[in-house]
Amino acid sequence: MILSYRQPGVVLTDRRFTVPLDHDRPGGETIELYAREVVAGEKAHQELPWLLYLQGGPGFGADRTVGRPGWLGRALKEYRVLLLDQRGTGHSTPANRQTLPLRGGPAEQAEYLTRFRADSIVRDCEAIRPEVTGGAPWTVLGQSFGGFCTTAYLTLAPEGLATALITGGLPSLDAHADDVYRAAFPRIERKVAAHYARYPQDAERARRIADHLLTHDVALPNGYRLTVEAFQSLGIVLGTGDGTHRLHHLLEDAFVRTPQGFTLSDAFQEQVQGLLSYARHPLYALIHESVYAQDARPTAWSAERVRAEFPQFDAAKALAGDEPLLFTGESIHPWMFACDPALRPLRETADLLAARTDWAPLYDPARLAANDVPVAAAVYHDDMYVDTAHSLRTARAIRGLRTWVTDEFEHDGVRTGGPRVLDRLLALARDGA
Repeated sequence: MILSYRQPGVVLTDRRFTVPLDHDRPGGETIELYAREVVAGEKAHQELPWLLYLQGGPGFGADRTVGRPGWLGRALKEYRVLLLDQRGTGHSTPANRQTLPLRGGPAEQAEYLTRFRADSIVRDCEAIRPEVTGGAPWTVLGQSFGGFCTTAYLTLAPEGLATALITGGLPSLDAHADDVYRAAFPRIERKVAAHYARYPQDAERARRIADHLLTHDVALPNGYRLTVEAFQSLGIVLGTGDGTHRLHHLLEDAFVRTPQGFTLSDAFQEQVQGLLSYARHPLYALIHESVYAQDARPTAWSAERVRAEFPQFDAAKALAGDEPLLFTGESIHPWMFACDPALRPLRETADLLAARTDWAPLYDPARLAANDVPVAAAVYHDDMYVDTAHSLRTARAIRGLRTWVTDEFEHDGVRTGGPRVLDRLLALARDGA
């Protein structure tokens, strides 16, 4: 049964689809996908072209919106929009510590999760497109990891695309995870320096919290073990438009005085566990490094290994001297599977994925060089999550792709500057068509 309902200014329709777990075995096991169709209320009965939105991640369901905010409002002026929960996320067949044991042990779980990368997501999109559009190609808007999927779409099924729009998500076509993180840690250091320049009082606050964590065992209310490395990973917010301000507000209320002395406040701990827990998006931790894997080389906990090449991120060394404590950014580490209750049962599964050596290529440079789909990409000048140099090298490798390089927005520009960003990309794609 298809269910439609209203929010202010829009009509929403819940859509569910059944697709193969392994598209190379179409008669085998299936999983369910969920997507929410959105159309402007005044256009609910009109024939409109379709825009498919692919969320960032990996591991996040599509945004749950109310009404017509940001980029969605702009898109609804001319499109029906499909907000897809990519496989394993949101209302699609979930993959988490509660459901994965249904597959069997860690080896079976790891094998299952190899089918949750961009190539499978693209083939999901192609499987449902005929039912949604009647077979017509659609416009795809890919944010962050959704842009990785869109780039894979241009390789695997360009015939399904009328236009491809990418925001903060042009991946390297050939970089190993080690290359990605060697480029990432210096960017993260720049973001931390910019934060301390804006909020110099936070340098001492961060050191005080780190010192407390080095000398105390702290368990958050949900059971998360807050180590100093976990605290440093809060720097992931610094890549968003308001992240530096959010981090500042978090740090300024860290301690409270009690009869036993100063300790981390309940309010601080509650906020921190919301930022650090992977309970809502465990796939992000499980398959994050695999989105860069395309050959026989294992990822082998790349971020953890590469971080050791940057000793300035060592908290104990920073506190022993007078160097500022450096936060870290978008990286997954094995200790997270010891700290986070949502990940603890999945550590062996994650180890097996990190050791895997048979990853298939996600992109075909030759096919991208012959691309004839109109493509436009927003590249953020010093994006903390996706390396700008990698993105621009890929942009040059995709025939006809037009870029908008800007420092007006951070990585989440499609959220903070949505209508303007989408307008700019649509104009670039149409001018280049």
